[in-house]
Amino acid sequence: MGQPMRESGVVLLNVSARPVTQPLSERSRGQRLLQLGIAGGDLVIITAATALAAVGRTSLDVFDVANDVNQVAQSVGLWIVAAWMVANLALGTYTSSHLGVGTIEYARVCSAAGLTAGAIGILSYLTKFNLSRGFFVLIFAIGLPLVLLWRWYARRLVHRAHAHGHLLTRVLISGSAGHVDDVAAVLERETWLGYRIVGALTPESQPTPSTPQGVPVVGTTGQTAESVIAEKADMVVFTEGAFPSAVDFRRIAWDLEGHHVQMAVVPSLSDISSGRMAMRPVGGLPLVHVEQPQSLGASRGLKRAFDFMGATLLLLVAAPVMIVVAIATKLQDGGPILFRQTRVGRDGELFECLKFRSMVVDAEARLSGITHLNQNADGVLFKAQSDPRITRVGAFIRRYSIDELPQLINVVNGDMSLVGPRPALPAEVRRYVPDVQRRLHVRPGMTGLWQVSGRSDLSWEDTVRLDLYYVDNWSIVQDLSIMAKTIHAVFASRGAY
Repeated sequence: MGQPMRESGVVLLNVSARPVTQPLSERSRGQRLLQLGIAGGDLVIITAATALAAVGRTSLDVFDVANDVNQVAQSVGLWIVAAWMVANLALGTYTSSHLGVGTIEYARVCSAAGLTAGAIGILSYLTKFNLSRGFFVLIFAIGLPLVLLWRWYARRLVHRAHAHGHLLTRVLISGSAGHVDDVAAVLERETWLGYRIVGALTPESQPTPSTPQGVPVVGTTGQTAESVIAEKADMVVFTEGAFPSAVDFRRIAWDLEGHHVQMAVVPSLSDISSGRMAMRPVGGLPLVHVEQPQSLGASRGLKRAFDFMGATLLLLVAAPVMIVVAIATKLQDGGPILFRQTRVGRDGELFECLKFRSMVVDAEARLSGITHLNQNADGVLFKAQSDPRITRVGAFIRRYSIDELPQLINVVNGDMSLVGPRPALPAEVRRYVPDVQRRLHVRPGMTGLWQVSGRSDLSWEDTVRLDLYYVDNWSIVQDLSIMAKTIHAVFASRGAY
């Protein structure tokens, strides 16, 4: 690619007629082996599920036994296995950008199973094929959970490989220096993604050896293809300032053809989840449609039903632990078992938030004497890693968040949700700016994005940012994901004090 030309003050990129191809990198070869390994695991599991379904169909008393089950299994079993694998491939479950990232991989695996089941059901009906319903049901009842479990285990292996410096994606970030630093901070914080920042590409108008945060500048935005080759990059992330117009980006994309490099664009709508956005071309113009937040619509009823049933079940399961903690708290100093504090709920309504008491009885009176220990610079909340008011029992139950179990009663009563923003104090709410008031549009939660992202280690600004993201992008799938991550965060005791 030649030097950039300036025309009417706009930088235009000279595009080489024939892009120089770059051989597969070590990471790309490793990624292909990973894809083959995951596909091989899927194949083994689906084949085993088919065999188990044939055995279970004749062994279980749930289904009527048919004489031709084994014959049916042999004749259509391989076709079902093949159809399921093709569906996995067609829906992109082996695409490198989906493996090990977010919930999209699991969602597509489930969609592939549903597509296979639907297609086979329709074909058997249209062809009048005598497909055993028991055999058909058991294949997916056994196969889908096992495939999901295998994908989860494979994801853990990939994350472990990333932690040890293997299968890393070498990333170039293209854009203005400030935006490069913003993107680099996110990619480096999410270490499990396996991104390694190898350099930045900045506009010619910003010549500098490195960005303010120390990312080395290895070229200009007009030298993308050359920099990809020189740095052996696997991925180029484009942020604001990377290209003056869509035409320039298209030319950069043409230049990168044959380089086996992924391209990603950081949109301006960075705080809106992909689930709310849909690309719909109109007259050749790609329009991004943004749906209304589910948390503000009819889905509130679904969330409330989920909360009520989930909290009731958890109360029954946690009852023995809660009884033991109540006795230990009472025996320690004879004070009250529960700590009751007024918090602000949905739409600004006040409620009494319940916790097991983890501090001395006169904790509030002692607060004025230890304000110098406050680790929260903005003063909105008091947080101290070595708070002398915490009792021995309190230290243990705080470490594993057992002190918050009484909040299940708040959830059953409708004051709180299982997942949501952190319940705020009235004094905090009085200091809210208009944007932060949006946290009050949903019920506060026992856990949330703040809980699985650092707990007490988070700054006030980070907590607010995560809470607002949750309000704007709520979904049942996200709630389930947060609850699963909460279990890991609690047992890891990360940020708990």
